[in-house]
Amino acid sequence: MVISTRGVERLRSGHPWVYRSDVRSAQAEAGAIVRVTDERGRFHGRAFYSAQSQIAVRLLTRENVPVDRAFFTERLRRAAAYRETAVENTDAYRLVHGEADLLPSIVIDRYGDYLAVQTLSQASEKQKNLIVEILVEQFSPKGILERNDPKVRLLEGLPQSVSVLHGDVPVEILAKENGITFVYDLAKGQKTGSFLDQRENHWAARRYASGEVLDCFSYQGGFALTVAAECEHVEGIDMGAAAVQAARRNQDLNSIPNVTFREGNAFDVLKEYDEVGRRFQMVILDPPAFAKNRDSLEAATRGYKEINLRALKILAPGGYLITCSCSYHLSEALFLQLIAEAANDAKKNVVVAERRTQAQDHPILLTMPETHYLKALILKVIE
Repeated sequence: MVISTRGVERLRSGHPWVYRSDVRSAQAEAGAIVRVTDERGRFHGRAFYSAQSQIAVRLLTRENVPVDRAFFTERLRRAAAYRETAVENTDAYRLVHGEADLLPSIVIDRYGDYLAVQTLSQASEKQKNLIVEILVEQFSPKGILERNDPKVRLLEGLPQSVSVLHGDVPVEILAKENGITFVYDLAKGQKTGSFLDQRENHWAARRYASGEVLDCFSYQGGFALTVAAECEHVEGIDMGAAAVQAARRNQDLNSIPNVTFREGNAFDVLKEYDEVGRRFQMVILDPPAFAKNRDSLEAATRGYKEINLRALKILAPGGYLITCSCSYHLSEALFLQLIAEAANDAKKNVVVAERRTQAQDHPILLTMPETHYLKALILKVIE
């Protein structure tokens, strides 16, 4: 595999991807592990190769070493060792976070005694059986499910697939997050079963929670059920009937009495509560990605500003706004700017109590901006 000078500079900058436009020649089959050189024949690493995606090269190592069973075993071992220090009071977390664990296009999540695996490129798909064998040897899971239904696989010419790769995987799995029991459906839930990247933000919100709390886009109750112990009452709102049903099930499992979940459009509910003068000590906004690509960013900024404006209007003095964006294309700087504009429009003075991101088991590779996608702000209304 020969790449251009621009491709070499990209690798030297620490970014593990080289795009197809910077591939000068590729005498390799789809999904191969290739030796990467420049046009003078100088070695630059070993990488996953895709014959179809615009991301043609995903760097595995800069060292001229065999990429074999021992290589993948050691990478998985290192990823697991890091989680032993980064994860506590939970048995639902991300075990492998792709490029940020130097295992590009491979995602592995743990839910109790079960694992969910995603192989999102031609090359990682080719290594799937080996990865599963190593996981069985190293972690002895009761079951492993491939959750290979993301649309990104279509860009690789790969089929979308959800199937059991090892053992048995029940429809419902119980696992704890921050000491609270949740029901997970690995085959049909969001991502590989849930939004594990918000776990630490759920716990952080609890430190500031009190009184009446409104949790918008509550999904299966992660924020609502975590903060409930510090509150008089929490109201969770979600448009999805299945999400509301799952949240109520999680509430019952934990015998948490002071939470109410209901279906509703968050924009409409916020407007309604403002009109009737309802006030809350905390409002939580954790919407789906409004900006899925650069073209949708302008519309997304309007949506983020509007929903934050409406939330700020119903916050009592001294109240807290927990506001999140999982849109990679919306930078933290722009997110802060539009919330500042919303605060001005709402005639509220707001200070930043915390600037947060995804949980530590979803590490950010410093030289790869794409791995930093989640923004979570804890804001306090001081007047």
